[in-house]
Amino acid sequence: MGTLVVVGLLMLSNQGHAEPPAATPDGESRWSFRNDVQSILSRHGCNSGACHGTLAGKGGFRLSLHGFDSQADFQAITKQNRGRRIEIADPGRSLLLAKPTGALPHKGGIRLDTDSRDYRILAEWIAAGAAGPAAADARLVRIEVTPEQARLAPGDTAQLAVQAIYSDDRVVDVTSWAKFSATDEAIAGVDENGLVTIRGSGEGAIRVWFGSRIALARLTVPFAHPTPQNELADVQRNNFIDDLVLDQLQTLNLTPSPRCDDETFLRRAFLDTVGRLPNEQQRQAYLDAPESLRRSQLIERLLASDDYVDYWTYKWSDMLLVNGNRLRPQAVQAYYQWVRQAVAEDRPWDEVVRQILTATGVSTENGATNFYALHQTPEEMTENACQAFLGLSIGCAKCHNHPLEKWSNDQYYGMANLFARVRAKGWGGETRNGDGIRTLYVADSGDVIQPTRGKPQPPTPLDAQPLDFDDPQDRRIALADWMTKAENPYFSRAITNRVWANFFGRGLVEPVDDLRISNPASNEPLLRASAEYLAESAFDLKSLMRVILESETYQRSSVPLPTNKEDDRYLSRYYPRRLMAEVLLDAVDQVLQTSTKFDEVAFSGADVQKTDFYPTGTRAIQLYDSAVSSYFLKTFGRNPREIVCECERSAEPSLVQVLHLSNGDTLNPKLNADNNLLARLQQQDADTDQVITALFERALARRPTEQERENLRAIVREYEDNTTDAWRDLAWSLLTSTEFTFNH
Repeated sequence: MGTLVVVGLLMLSNQGHAEPPAATPDGESRWSFRNDVQSILSRHGCNSGACHGTLAGKGGFRLSLHGFDSQADFQAITKQNRGRRIEIADPGRSLLLAKPTGALPHKGGIRLDTDSRDYRILAEWIAAGAAGPAAADARLVRIEVTPEQARLAPGDTAQLAVQAIYSDDRVVDVTSWAKFSATDEAIAGVDENGLVTIRGSGEGAIRVWFGSRIALARLTVPFAHPTPQNELADVQRNNFIDDLVLDQLQTLNLTPSPRCDDETFLRRAFLDTVGRLPNEQQRQAYLDAPESLRRSQLIERLLASDDYVDYWTYKWSDMLLVNGNRLRPQAVQAYYQWVRQAVAEDRPWDEVVRQILTATGVSTENGATNFYALHQTPEEMTENACQAFLGLSIGCAKCHNHPLEKWSNDQYYGMANLFARVRAKGWGGETRNGDGIRTLYVADSGDVIQPTRGKPQPPTPLDAQPLDFDDPQDRRIALADWMTKAENPYFSRAITNRVWANFFGRGLVEPVDDLRISNPASNEPLLRASAEYLAESAFDLKSLMRVILESETYQRSSVPLPTNKEDDRYLSRYYPRRLMAEVLLDAVDQVLQTSTKFDEVAFSGADVQKTDFYPTGTRAIQLYDSAVSSYFLKTFGRNPREIVCECERSAEPSLVQVLHLSNGDTLNPKLNADNNLLARLQQQDADTDQVITALFERALARRPTEQERENLRAIVREYEDNTTDAWRDLAWSLLTSTEFTFNH
């Protein structure tokens, strides 16, 4: 199609520095170990996790991962191995040059060309005395990529250029030392030199890494079916969500699908908001309401219902790991009841998180303290709090600077030191009467030692000011203050993205709890606006849910148009998705008027045992924890609640699921139950048409079309006089259909 030329910058690409190296006091230029030598080592993968940057190093030579510890790397290069890695008098004989060029055997292969500019820089640095990192070295402040945004077409190419801005105000072209990767290879690929090739349509990005700094080049590639401006101008808009979605659809040449019908919205809103199907009375009340008001009235009823409390208690229990495999029975109940009370009271999300972070007391009296029973070291507390409440996975920074984010090893241990004084009586097996009761309190002293430095970091929330070591206040209060501020860019975005994923099947950022800068949103203005709306609403989650449910974006049909069938993330239509395991099991019981008995639970430190936690009639969405034994829930991807990660839940279809629905002991016994819906209809002398209508209204919240009805009548006729088996076959066919097992 063509090539995008970045005028004035393309010529600099792959040329190294745009200005000479830093100058010495006597006016001679020199190369910097920190800013030049380490950049070369990073570019050629010498300090990567697959080479000398691995924990044990390679061939007796170990470097810090991606060069995060300049002083240690300088010592390893110039002092270790009797200094043989550096030959100042004859740089070419230095192992640092001889091995990567192939002059001496090198298991890593040839990494450096003797004619290259990188070879010359290393040689000149050695010849000048191999100076080490100094306190006066200019520090990298940020990097910038050009073009930062570009509108392209499939087949186009574009050359990226990268500039580094240092603390001494130097601006240096570092394109040849940067590393590039694509966020979505289906839209755009990029080679090692920053040359982008467009492969498909959509919005993608190229990650650029240099010196532990990340930048993004965003690429817009419209689809090949332009949408007339006046066509989108006529589309109904209910709130800011619709405005921002339609702006993006216009840019991408995608046409939005029309509104879904009322019965589709009824079923969809029930399943997404309260995790169950509407019953006959709820369906009729909805249809009896004035057409202009029925959807808004339904939204308010759902948000005010007890079913809402059950569903969202379960959802937040997934994130908070309410799990009998890791907590004793009384602690599980207390933790679950604390979460349920918070949902029932519509407690603002910032208040919920603050109460968890600053919790103290007895585990059976203050259920929030069980967050700390699950995460018992300052490092675990740090990682799980960041993952759950900020959508940040900072575990990599425990050993070295994060390779895909800005978080440093120092920041990790500064954050961990905020939890250093959390203590509990009963940890390590000491429990009152063996019942698992723990008392959480905060000590007056104690710090986390950073292994690489042998001393503690000042207790510091990420991106905030450090606390004094001697500050007597519970350090977690300062953490909660910082974390739950409306200005915190991570906090409101993280919970907004989780709520968004519940209603649309995918977050604006995917994975839903991976909000690092190198993982951009599919619609950044929309995520920003939604997060700001939540913060301005005092973190009232129902306010965010309401504006989502009321949007035309949410209420669109799932039926694709020729001009949006390729879209799977830009919200031109509603995307069908399989029901989560617990909702699906409850839906089967609701349709058939049966129930599932949950009485086998695996508690911490004990084998699976019978309990009376869950009386007959308890729905799967009302279970306290994930320790309940259920083959169906396990097979259909229930979250086991072992780690704080949405990846624990699976919606992937499998052959095992198909076989279980066909031959397993979940659906078939329910179809054969003596007092199920089919048996009751038979006792009432219902005919086949009445059975078909009842099944459709209960399972799909709609009546069958005449064609569907005739197709099902034909199936029944094949059974001749055996109507019992015929009706079971009808019910089985409907309950295993995509229309039932998916939300549309």
